[in-house]
Amino acid sequence: MATRYFGTDGIRGKVGVEPITPDFVLKLGWAAGRVLGRQARDSRARNLVIIGKDTRISGYMFESALEAGLVAAGLDVSLLGPMPTPAVAYLTRTFHAVAGIVISASHNPFDDNGIKFFSSKGTKLPDEIEQQIEAELAGPMQTRDSSGLGKVTRMADAAGRYIEYCKSTFPFELNLEGLKVVVDCAHGATYHVAPAVLAELGATVVELGVEPDGFNINRDVGSTSPGALIDAVRSHGADLGIALDGDGDRLICVDDTGEIVDGDELLYIIAADRQRRGVACGGVVGTLMSNLGVELALGSLGVPFARAKVGDRHVLEMMASKGWRLGGESSGHIICLDVSTTGDGIVSALQVLAAMQSRGRSLRELRADVRKFPQVMINVAVARRGDPLANAAVASAIAAAESELAGRGRVLLRASGTEALIRVMVEGEDSPLVERLASELAGVVRAELA
Repeated sequence: MATRYFGTDGIRGKVGVEPITPDFVLKLGWAAGRVLGRQARDSRARNLVIIGKDTRISGYMFESALEAGLVAAGLDVSLLGPMPTPAVAYLTRTFHAVAGIVISASHNPFDDNGIKFFSSKGTKLPDEIEQQIEAELAGPMQTRDSSGLGKVTRMADAAGRYIEYCKSTFPFELNLEGLKVVVDCAHGATYHVAPAVLAELGATVVELGVEPDGFNINRDVGSTSPGALIDAVRSHGADLGIALDGDGDRLICVDDTGEIVDGDELLYIIAADRQRRGVACGGVVGTLMSNLGVELALGSLGVPFARAKVGDRHVLEMMASKGWRLGGESSGHIICLDVSTTGDGIVSALQVLAAMQSRGRSLRELRADVRKFPQVMINVAVARRGDPLANAAVASAIAAAESELAGRGRVLLRASGTEALIRVMVEGEDSPLVERLASELAGVVRAELA
């Protein structure tokens, strides 16, 4: 059953525009409380919900609204304040809470916000629970009798608990002494956590994006804007740079020369290190957008590779179906199920640093094992969302492009899940050919569907 409000990663939008309004979020908290309260009674989970947020100014407003709604439904609440999304997942598990809630719009600008949920296991909330919450939203809000209201506490040591967890995912026999690391926290939820993790493991840390003011989250910093990180790595003579996004679940790195190392390459580095140490991961799940060069590099190691639809939810679903432990996206959303239940930028960075330290190789040397294919993506605005392959002219143009690539590349056209766009991607060995084919295909899509 389709949901009205929940997307692939919770509920997200512009602050002040429904559904990202305080009155809706108040009722959302109540509706979630009704459903989660029943779930807590039917399971061994505590009648407790953990709430964390990133550093957006609107987070204060929505934190209060959620808190009120949950308490009105009879659930207890523990407030974390600004904390990374994966920290909420971790603390939800360790406190045996019935659910965790994150107030964040991830890598979006400050005037967006969103609400996403974790189950008691620290995983995405099951579809059926989201559907039950939406069913409750359709009815009138009713406050429980005063004797049945929930209570609210604030977890004072949340950051310290999460820092210790992150450090526990780094091999005990290794440390980061001798490494100079620039860490860019995007003025987001990791600003008080990521530098401490790296410093406590012995690294010399240069901090960027650690002065949130409620408005500057992701502004010209973080994993979607790595320019400042590149400059800092070069000017400080650092061994590498680490860029996180606003809620801390994505990671992009920069090597010592200032070259970006994206999620595809980082996933390969982690997988190769796991294999070298004899740690079984089964295989690696990427997405339809993962670079063909990474697939071939993994294949040369004998590591199976599969492609899921774009989105970490789809990656996780395929990992679960195959029983594999590693997966991720080019954007830097990397999932290491052997140490975490969800994408975690800090934990993923530690896995890359462990590979560097255990092998005595730089990030530049480790990423050299992957020969990425030239890839061009063009977004074409169309009149309405739909399957571009249903158009005969577009399908014919795709077939012609694939014929020219002659098995030395890929063509992918997919409709955006959130906008009226068709994403045209061409990948192959020959960069001029790839650029020409992408431009021609985009022109056909524009002529037929715009």
